[in-house]
Amino acid sequence: MLTEEEKKEILEEVKQYPYPAVACIDALKIVQHHRGWVSDESVRDIAQILGISNEEVDGVATFYSRIYRKPVGRNVILICDSVSCMIMGYGSIYEYVSKKLGICFGETTSDGRFTLLPISCLGDCDHAPALMINNNHYNNMTVGKIEELLARYN
Repeated sequence: MLTEEEKKEILEEVKQYPYPAVACIDALKIVQHHRGWVSDESVRDIAQILGISNEEVDGVATFYSRIYRKPVGRNVILICDSVSCMIMGYGSIYEYVSKKLGICFGETTSDGRFTLLPISCLGDCDHAPALMINNNHYNNMTVGKIEELLARYN
């Protein structure tokens, strides 16, 4: 069940568009901002507010890789697995992070500190390999930079 604050924020976004359904991605982002992820119940409530089907909301949610449909850790690491990043050493970055944290793609550390996910492109091919932690973008990554980088996030 959405909170009154979430509903209020969604309705404010709806006012900016000619049709309520157009605010779908904004509504998903609002819920995720408050909860960290978007549950099935939240999808249902968003659909009801926007006057569209649950399937339409879920279709938007699952299309965007940065909308999380299950709980994630406090810090989400997105490692780019595009061809450019692959050529420039993505594999060694992934292997090191995976081993260091003891998780694979789609998993969260037992302490809830990190979730590790792939992302198809971060648009930084000329500075590959690249990754993001939360909203922070890092490029020209090397295994040597990982330890210091992970230490910044609690």
